[in-house]
Amino acid sequence: MNILVNLNGRLINEKKAVVSVDNRSFRYGDGCFETIKVINGKINLLDFHLDRLFSAMQSLAFEVPSFFTPAFVSRSVIDLLKANGHQELARVRLTIFAGSGGLYDDISRNLHYLIQSWTLNDANNEPNENGLVIGTYLNGFKAADGFSNIKNNNFLLYAMAALHAKKQQWNDALILNHEGNICDSTIANVFIISGNKIVTPRLSDGPVNGTMRRYLLEKLSTIDYEISETSITPEMVENAEECFFSNAIYGIKWVKQYGETQFANQHFYIIYREIIRPLWKG
Repeated sequence: MNILVNLNGRLINEKKAVVSVDNRSFRYGDGCFETIKVINGKINLLDFHLDRLFSAMQSLAFEVPSFFTPAFVSRSVIDLLKANGHQELARVRLTIFAGSGGLYDDISRNLHYLIQSWTLNDANNEPNENGLVIGTYLNGFKAADGFSNIKNNNFLLYAMAALHAKKQQWNDALILNHEGNICDSTIANVFIISGNKIVTPRLSDGPVNGTMRRYLLEKLSTIDYEISETSITPEMVENAEECFFSNAIYGIKWVKQYGETQFANQHFYIIYREIIRPLWKG
């Protein structure tokens, strides 16, 4: 099948999309990205994605051209979906990256961009009946700094943690910062529940500032949950009643087991029914 991508404004076959071997994103991870869900031609959590994207570009000192506006980004995503026939249910990745050059070369910070799309299975809109089995990755730690909350192109720690999880036959792995507090998982933000209290790692501990995380923080209090952002240790996860992960693509997923700890899912299904399912229906 001829799948198209948008590379710097040109729709081309994905197999013909190339960048220079001197590209700074390839060399140094110089850039950022967004992972976006689209249902029936509508971009979910659009404002949150655009807010995070433009904030990240500013933090990474990109020179954003005048045409590269939120409206332009949205239109470019929808145009690619139409070209690929992916409007019904799709995952979109928008990557921002720098041009070519070494660390100290006198280079422009003009941005380059790549938009890709893939279809999603209908099951993506349903809660996971088989809970996730997770562990903790201990061979690397995430810095909690000014770039931690960005989805930056240097994803080495997450890639290695995902590889480790697969070898351990886990579905995902928790990422820790240097203080031993949980940041997030390889592809999601982390939430734990005890009673009606829901806790997620604070941004200063280094998690990606997830769009679904942000949405949940706004909505959970509307269904009588007490939500807070604070430091979370692995021991706190072990002692929680429930645990779930969130990201923009699947919404939330129930975590069934962490080490020897087994989690319930009563609150998970309430949250899915009251907050996530209405989002998917628009």
